[in-house]
Amino acid sequence: MIQLHCRWKNPRHPAPKKSDLRRFADAAAKYAGLPLQPEWDLNLLFVGDISMARYNMELLGHEGTTDVITFSYFDDTDNWEENDTMIELIINPDAAEREGASRPGGYAAEMALYLVHGLLHSAGEDDLSPVPRKRMRRREKECLEALAKEFDFNKIFA
Repeated sequence: MIQLHCRWKNPRHPAPKKSDLRRFADAAAKYAGLPLQPEWDLNLLFVGDISMARYNMELLGHEGTTDVITFSYFDDTDNWEENDTMIELIINPDAAEREGASRPGGYAAEMALYLVHGLLHSAGEDDLSPVPRKRMRRREKECLEALAKEFDFNKIFA
């Protein structure tokens, strides 16, 4: 099981219940193919467009806002100890609201996608070129379908 640390800094959207989010993140990590033992920490930060654009520029040198930024430390597993922070995700609910308006499942499905997308990056998936992007989209679909059997995304991300 993973340990979840969550900060919700987006007043435009309600924060999910931490217990629901923890169970969802734990299952999503399993479906993404991430190791669940020894126990490790997942840090989630939820921000709005303005903060996301700032993080995107400061941390990655990219201009503008984005949906999710992923930092994974699984590359250095030789020095990995139980309860180390292994993944940090910065997620933008404002982007999920915009994108979800035109997609099946709406905002909640889009938020689930962003979390899965970040975890898949941490599991080694890439989406920067066509062939890996196609694999990433297939893996996202597989993970989300499996998660939808266990969770109501609308109850987690109201």
